[in-house]
Amino acid sequence: MVLNGGKQHVQDEEKQRLLLDDHKEKHFTASEVVRDIIIGVSDGLTVPFALAAGLSGANASSALVLTAGLAEVAAGAISMGLGGYLAAKSEADHYYRELQREQDEIDTVPDVEAAEIADILSEYGLGPEEYGPVVTSLRNNPKAWLEFMMKFELGLEKPDPRRALTSAATIALSYVAGGLVPLLPYVFVPKAGRAMAVSVAVTLAALLFFGFVKGRFTGDRPFLSAVQTTIVGALASAAAFGMARAVQSI
Repeated sequence: MVLNGGKQHVQDEEKQRLLLDDHKEKHFTASEVVRDIIIGVSDGLTVPFALAAGLSGANASSALVLTAGLAEVAAGAISMGLGGYLAAKSEADHYYRELQREQDEIDTVPDVEAAEIADILSEYGLGPEEYGPVVTSLRNNPKAWLEFMMKFELGLEKPDPRRALTSAATIALSYVAGGLVPLLPYVFVPKAGRAMAVSVAVTLAALLFFGFVKGRFTGDRPFLSAVQTTIVGALASAAAFGMARAVQSI
């Protein structure tokens, strides 16, 4: 009987393993770095593109468009990178402030905090006889107790200590990479009008590709994401070009 029971247990484990191998879940698992790349490239493709179109609409030379564009890319990369750094730093500061506050509450009012564990678990359908041992186990493990409260009561994950610098560098470099795309035609084509036509074609193609890739990473429909991203870039550049023409005609 014992042998048969052990054999059945092994068979059940093998069956469960095969089921897990066959079942491949598809969830959005893009890291924070991927999100930073999306932010940087998206703005990098759009803002310099609109600036170049606006200056071209004002009949500026290719050299002037290129100089102004490169200055904007540099300033934009610094601004975007700084914004990413401050945002990540603020999130980390907030986490550690809440961590200390939660630790103080566990130390001063442990019974209240234990009751909060029971409330959280009861929301998942567990009864007292089921969540009771969990509460006791967590109370006996202060570190796990604190982590549980941070994650399930406050919804906060421990930040990567290098997150702020990584975010700043990723966003800034992505902005530069995206911003150079609409400016490259002005390096090789001396006439701004012709360079703008090439820039429009190149940038719209880049926006389509970027929007498609972004859709794949974020779980959106890739073709819809590509079209939406391209439309936003096209409208921004068209608005800048039209405003430059309107100002010039005054």
